[in-house]
Amino acid sequence: MLIQPRPIDSTTSAHERVYRALRTQILHGEIGPGAALTLRGIGKTFEVSMTPAREAVRRLVAEGALFLSSSGRVSTPALSNERIEELATLRALLEPELASRALPRAHFALIDRLEVINQGVSQMVARHDATGYIRMNLEFHRMLYLRAQAPAMLAMTETVWLQLGPTMRALYGRLNRKEPPYHHKLILSALKAGDEPGLRLAIRTDVTQGLRMLKG
Repeated sequence: MLIQPRPIDSTTSAHERVYRALRTQILHGEIGPGAALTLRGIGKTFEVSMTPAREAVRRLVAEGALFLSSSGRVSTPALSNERIEELATLRALLEPELASRALPRAHFALIDRLEVINQGVSQMVARHDATGYIRMNLEFHRMLYLRAQAPAMLAMTETVWLQLGPTMRALYGRLNRKEPPYHHKLILSALKAGDEPGLRLAIRTDVTQGLRMLKG
C-alpha cells in the first residue's frame, strides 16, 4: 500500500477525511499510475471501517481519480495516449481562459506571491522532490486562477488535475527537471506587462508541452 495516513481534524466525518487525504495524495502524484488499492488496506491505513473507505473510493471514482474495473479492482488511472491528449486539450482550453479572466485582478501583490511560489518550485526541483514539485506547481497555477472568480471553471480544471496526478509523477521522472518550468517566467512577465495574448500562450504551452511528451 503506497498511501500514508495524514493528521486530519477529528471533527471531520470518517469518509470525508479519508476522501480528502486520498484525493490530495492522488493530486500530488504520491500514488503512481496503475497502483492497486483495497478497501481493507485503506481502512487499515486510516483506521476506519470498510464503510467510510468504500464511500471515499466511490467519490474518487466518480471524479476520475480512481478507476473501478468490472471485477471490482480499484486503482489509480493508467492513462492511454488518447486520454492524455484529451486531458491536455482540456487544460489548453480551460487554463488560458482562467488566466485571461484573472489578468485584470493580477495586482503586484499577487505577482509577488507567484514569484515566491515559483522559488518554492525551484527548491523542489533542486531536492529532486517529485511530489513537492507537483504540489508547488499546482499552487502556482491555482493562486493565479483564483483571481478569475470563475469557480465552476476552476472546479473543472481541478478535476482534470486530479485525473492527471499519478501521470504527472511519471512525467516528472521522464523530464528529469533541473530547473523550474521555463514558461513560469513567461507567465510572470506577461502578468507584469498586462499582455493577455502572451499570457494565454505561456499558460497553454506550460500546461500541455510536458504532457504531450508522455505520448508514444
